[in-house]
Amino acid sequence: MSQDLAPQDPTTQNLLGRETSPYLLQHKDNPVHWQPWGDHALAEAKRLDRPILLSIGYAACHWCHVMAHESFEDPETAAMMNALYVNIKIDREERPDIDTIYQHALAFLGEHGGWPLTMFCTPEGEPFWGGTYFPPDARYGRPAFRDVLNRISEVYRQEKHTVHRNVSALREGLERLGQSHAGQGFPQATIADAARRLLRMVDLHDGGIAGAPKFPQVPIFKLFWRLWKRSGDRAFRDAVLVTLVRMSQGGIYDHLGGGFARYSTDDRWLAPHFEKMLYDNAQLIELLADAWLDTHNPLFETRAVETVDWVLREMISPDGGFAATQDADSEGHEGRFYVWSAGEIERLLGDDAVFFKRTYDVTADGNWEGVNILNRIGADGLLEPALEAKLAQLRKTLWRHRETRVKPGWDDKVLADWNGLMIAALVRAGLAFDKPEWVAAAASTFAFVSRRMSANGRLRHSYRAGQLKHAGSLDDHANMVDAALMLYEATTEPDYLRLAESWVEILDRHYRDTESGGYFFTADDVTDVIVRTKSASDNATPSGNGTMAASLARLYYHTGKVQYRERADAVLSAFSGQLGDNIFSFATLLGAAALHDNAIQVVLAGTPGDPAFEALRRAAYGVSQPNRLVQIVSPGISLPAEHPAHGKGLHDGKPTAYVCTGRTCSLPITSTDGLRMALGPVAHVPTS
Repeated sequence: MSQDLAPQDPTTQNLLGRETSPYLLQHKDNPVHWQPWGDHALAEAKRLDRPILLSIGYAACHWCHVMAHESFEDPETAAMMNALYVNIKIDREERPDIDTIYQHALAFLGEHGGWPLTMFCTPEGEPFWGGTYFPPDARYGRPAFRDVLNRISEVYRQEKHTVHRNVSALREGLERLGQSHAGQGFPQATIADAARRLLRMVDLHDGGIAGAPKFPQVPIFKLFWRLWKRSGDRAFRDAVLVTLVRMSQGGIYDHLGGGFARYSTDDRWLAPHFEKMLYDNAQLIELLADAWLDTHNPLFETRAVETVDWVLREMISPDGGFAATQDADSEGHEGRFYVWSAGEIERLLGDDAVFFKRTYDVTADGNWEGVNILNRIGADGLLEPALEAKLAQLRKTLWRHRETRVKPGWDDKVLADWNGLMIAALVRAGLAFDKPEWVAAAASTFAFVSRRMSANGRLRHSYRAGQLKHAGSLDDHANMVDAALMLYEATTEPDYLRLAESWVEILDRHYRDTESGGYFFTADDVTDVIVRTKSASDNATPSGNGTMAASLARLYYHTGKVQYRERADAVLSAFSGQLGDNIFSFATLLGAAALHDNAIQVVLAGTPGDPAFEALRRAAYGVSQPNRLVQIVSPGISLPAEHPAHGKGLHDGKPTAYVCTGRTCSLPITSTDGLRMALGPVAHVPTS
């Protein structure tokens, strides 16, 4: 070693055993004296005048496991870490507010982000150098982790000027994360131009954004779908459909258990990074439902149903709510749970193995690292029903056998923002496929989050093992507002609308940037972050500001309250000056702008439960129309005076629909065919 190790402080120890996060608990027995992020750890760093080694990951992260086994479980490496640093572990899913700060710091250093994130900070928590995964010995073009530990400690002790210079430069960059650049909003021509620029990035043969690795990038494809439904430009439609077909047939999809993995390591969706995330599957369920409504392709319905079945079977936490993730690894190997040898399949399926192997690309040599990832990449759709029924039985046989294997780890913490995404997706898909049980499951989970994950009227972010933890973020509130509005449309229960409005009030009081517009990611009374970030950029999940812009517009249409439209205008304006720099990550905000200006309001007059009324309601949701809002006018209920359908009701005593855009409404529509025609494929509103 290049320097003497400082004496071990007797008061330090590994404190992660007190936590509830499965990721933190994975590290509770490391010889590293890990501490969770908080005042105690920061005070310890200041008292000892040691730099902080901040390690951020999550339970389903493969490379996090690798670095843990190679370095954090190694006694010699741990001794160095304990002697030279105050070591802090963060679950990025529990503290996305902290993770985003240090991921941006790494980007400012010119490094690619990701997990595990390894950041070196001053005792005040200010970053000065970092990276992601470091191997125990120099390889992959990366230095050995122990060499890094020694060198960074030397720099901190002997080259304070270097540390101060880096801290100052990064602080300047991080302070910009709380700023936005206003513009004049997003005219429809601007939205269409941005979408066409994004369209040029699509792989029109295998789908997705061209190149490897491939992520679902659902917000971009939702924007394409919105543009197809508005303009009729089939190029947008084709980009979405080829992507959904290839993903649905690829190895990124779990053909036995349902659900999509986080991303594909190759450019044709064969070899996934096997972890399954709640948020990806929520977004894909919704997009599959929209595509099915437009095409009635049985492949899309099958994948949506199988994925929802997986969620309801395997992703319900013990306390209620949807669990966060399933791991990529089992028995120390990535993907072991999911892959097959040809011999296993032959032994389990007997004479039917030939048919199954041909269908699912199974060979003696394997299609990935000597084993087989089940896939149907060569097929554009399903086989005839009788053959698909036979395949379903064969898959069930393999699934039962797979259930006897050692299962990947399961992170059963409940996150309010990801649950909001899944609740809204289940409602939208439930209405599309006429699956009331999905809407009921969404309502049950909503009740859990809204009741068990609130304190003093404000949402909290994480719940596990009976413990509610961490202040709610913008995304928690934004996604739950969206979920509440979808349940309000589906059920007409006023409590959902009331809760949506109360959460918007919380956001306006504690998160809104009253000077520049938009919402900060963290509340004004969160004290343990070094900067409050503000962004409209999508990541793996839709941006909170983009989601809020859409929800505020919908609240305006539902209530007629002008302040919601003004708030939506302010959010869109706050970030519109950044479009040139952020086209790839602005899809959700652009979609919100399209909804804001061109909502299609379907007003249904009649009595819920009446068969003719319910037929109209099914017709309203039986057409893919992303800008649609459904409002129900029951006897004794009147729309706000400002609403274009104010005063309209039954026609000739029959349940009646009115389709309104802007200040114009259609003639009364009493037939389901007439309503479907008015809504799609590209909305056409016949007016008087």
